[in-house]
Order: sequence, then structure tokens, then C-alpha cells
Amino acid sequence: MQSSATTVQEYLKELPADRRKAINAVRGVILANLPKGYEECMSYGMIEYVVPHSIYPKGYQCNPKLPLPFINLGSQKNHMALHLMCCYRDPKLKAWFEKAWKDTDRKFDMGGGCVRFKKLEDVPLEVVGQLVASLPVDVYIRRIEKMFAEIAEARAAGKTAKPSKTKPTRKKPAK
Repeated sequence: MQSSATTVQEYLKELPADRRKAINAVRGVILANLPKGYEECMSYGMIEYVVPHSIYPKGYQCNPKLPLPFINLGSQKNHMALHLMCCYRDPKLKAWFEKAWKDTDRKFDMGGGCVRFKKLEDVPLEVVGQLVASLPVDVYIRRIEKMFAEIAEARAAGKTAKPSKTKPTRKKPAK
């Protein structure tokens, strides 16, 4: 369920009370731990934390008119989600995050880079805070630049970039 809200406050007002409480709690932890330089905005119908063009003029590789995404937080039809672009193509960081979350004995439901949750009690807020705090803007930009260079190098060599490991799609049996 994508929102057409243009501000975070408008977005939050649209949410049912239970989801507003959960999104606000996760948002609070993100904002409390967000390193200097990132900005909060709305994009893709969700709350987004980005590296603004004033710091990274190249913007988002898929659409340079947009700022470089870091984390998105949103309410979907059947769940709420943290979209962790900061973990994309970083198996070490993703593995740390997954282990830290699971070590709290909370329900963990993650795809390639999206952690889904149905209620606030499922989210170990301290782990989210640690993840956010672990990536200052300059470190994140260096990692992104390295990743883009590796992808460009692979393409130039005629290879495709190695896809991230996501859950396999279940195939229907042949009839």
C-alpha cells in the first residue's frame, strides 16, 4: 500500500493507530542513531533516509534525480517493513544484522534487503539502532562507490553482477 503523502507527518496520520505507534517507534530509533549528513524524507510512498544531493551529487544510480537511499521504513498491505539498502551487496553486514536480530529471539522475516514485521514487539530496536549508527555517510558512500565500480567492471568484462542471495522462488510442479 503506497502512500501519496508528501511529508512524514502526513504519512504517519494516514496509518492506523497500531501501525503509527510501531512506525513511530522504529523511526525514533533511526533518528536517534542516524549519523550526521543523512536526511529524512518521503520517497516511494514510504519514509526514507537518504544521502542528499548536497553531499552526494551523483544521487541514486537507478535514478540520479533521487538522492542516494540508505533505509526506507513503511507500512505495506500485510506488514510493515524496513528496506535496508545499506545492506545490499554487503553479505558481512547483512549476516551481522541477521545474527544480532535472531540473538534477541525475536521473529525474523527478511528477504534480500527487506525486513518485514507485523508488530513492534517483533523488532529489536537496539539492533536497528546499532545498524543505523554503524554507517557514517562517508563510509556508506565509499562502500556504494566500490560496489558501483565492481558492477561496472563486471559488465565491462562481459559478466553480469553477482545477484544478491534471496529466497528462491517456489516453482509450480509440471502437470
